[in-house]
Amino acid sequence: MPTATTEALSAKEAMELLADQLDELYDIGGQPSEIDFLKFILTDEALFHIIDIHEELEVLMPPTKERDAVTAARDLLEELAEANETDDDAMDLRDILSNPHFRALLVAHDDITNKNFEGDIDKSQVVTKGPQLLSPLPPVFNNINEQVRFVNIRKSQTEPLGITVKLDENNDLLVARILQGSIVDKQGMLHVGDIIREVNGEPVATPEQMMDVIIDSDPDLTLKIIPSFIHTNKAEPIFMKAHFSWDPMKDRLLPCKEAGLPFNDGDILEIVSTDDTNWWQARLAEINGPVGLIPSQALEEKRKSFVNPDLDYSKSSLFCGLTKKKKKTIKYSSKDNKEYDKADVMVYEEVRRMAPFERPFLVLVGAKGVGRRSLKERLIKDDPRRFGTPIAHTSRAPREKEIDGQGYFFTDRESMERDILDNKYVEHGEFNFNLYGTRIDSCWDVVKSGKMCVLDVSPAALKLLKNQEFMPYIVFIASPSVAALKVMYEEGRHMARGGKGGVSVVEIKSEENFITTMKESAEIEKKFNGYFDEIIVNDNFEETYRLLRKSLNEMTTKQQWVPVNWVH
Repeated sequence: MPTATTEALSAKEAMELLADQLDELYDIGGQPSEIDFLKFILTDEALFHIIDIHEELEVLMPPTKERDAVTAARDLLEELAEANETDDDAMDLRDILSNPHFRALLVAHDDITNKNFEGDIDKSQVVTKGPQLLSPLPPVFNNINEQVRFVNIRKSQTEPLGITVKLDENNDLLVARILQGSIVDKQGMLHVGDIIREVNGEPVATPEQMMDVIIDSDPDLTLKIIPSFIHTNKAEPIFMKAHFSWDPMKDRLLPCKEAGLPFNDGDILEIVSTDDTNWWQARLAEINGPVGLIPSQALEEKRKSFVNPDLDYSKSSLFCGLTKKKKKTIKYSSKDNKEYDKADVMVYEEVRRMAPFERPFLVLVGAKGVGRRSLKERLIKDDPRRFGTPIAHTSRAPREKEIDGQGYFFTDRESMERDILDNKYVEHGEFNFNLYGTRIDSCWDVVKSGKMCVLDVSPAALKLLKNQEFMPYIVFIASPSVAALKVMYEEGRHMARGGKGGVSVVEIKSEENFITTMKESAEIEKKFNGYFDEIIVNDNFEETYRLLRKSLNEMTTKQQWVPVNWVH
């Protein structure tokens, strides 16, 4: 820590100095996530704006002048007392200065100027008779009888009340939130902003006191409240597809963990309230279940911006995540892989229901060697009337007996490069100094023939394909464990030999190849998870194929959740 100094620091400098020293908390057992969150708070621009206001009030405000507003108004009233009553302007000014609300404004002005923030009043400025200025009467407002009301609520043994409370700036116990669909919400007698004074005749001053009284009370509760008279209109519900899993019991920021709504990656959430900046109210849309709190998009995006990507994990890969044991290290960089490209990370995606329909494109995505090409070929072989795939273009010259339009469309390199620049290709690449690629119009030719176009593409192509024009159904074929990959690899070699000891043409793979496949699969899932409609772990080819066909069949019989901009 820095040595002590007698040099005065501004509040802003002190906060910056504190932020610079946070790394030393690691030496005394500080948790990385908590230290990162403190760094975020201490470097937040909003906090610096508050500090600037503090500096203006406490440090930079000019000293009090000899003639403050109260004294000047009092002297002016004395002058006006001698004015002729026929002077309408003088009489109007006297009425203004004698108005108690205007007097309160002047005293508030002097309190701020004199930095009297504790509410003390200079008694030398308080005058009680004649036409002189009277002190403001804030106690008068406190003497007004509170408009109290009594609310009766019956507890349930299986359902929480559905409210959260907090202390406001006046230390009043305030209703901060009411969960939609809860007991209190259905009754409609309690509102956000109401102040709770008593529960069953016992005064309550803190959330803890209120909780203790409620727990010890009979099912019938009587709350003495001061109504807020604030009525909020319920917003139209929106639907969000979650692209991460969340357990409220493990969230340190959630004030009441029992009020949280756990959900999994891929769940559809009906958002019923976004009034709170950090905590939305939602229910699981598919089952129309109870309402609970979930982290807002803003809160989750802030938190994820402080998560080390190496500590993130996918739901299907067995390799990534917080592993404590490593038998060997295989060097792998997703940035060096041709199948990899950066994607925008989404926490929620707004969706809408659509009637059953067969989407024109099926897109299979996965790491090299995970089996997506075999799945595409099997679909087309088993049902050629329903599935088809476009013919690729290449700049290489046709070989002997090759026919244009059978296997490949042959063209020149200059034409391909020009069309690539014009964004006419779904994806493209180069092999042995020749260009290969799939044109967009070739894909639409398959659709126009009455078939679903099956594409086997790199993840980078998803940015082009996932939109209202293509409406693709995107399936991520995830890598299984190393053991499962080895089994499928040996089965593939056996099939290549024809089961009779023939010569194998299958690529020879080592354990490092399988580990690389798993790592690549995990990276693709982590970066592009928001694009997937479904994830299938290919630990058994026949089972994976069955699940894929089942999903495609349900597409034409069940309602679908699609991005909101797909719906007109």
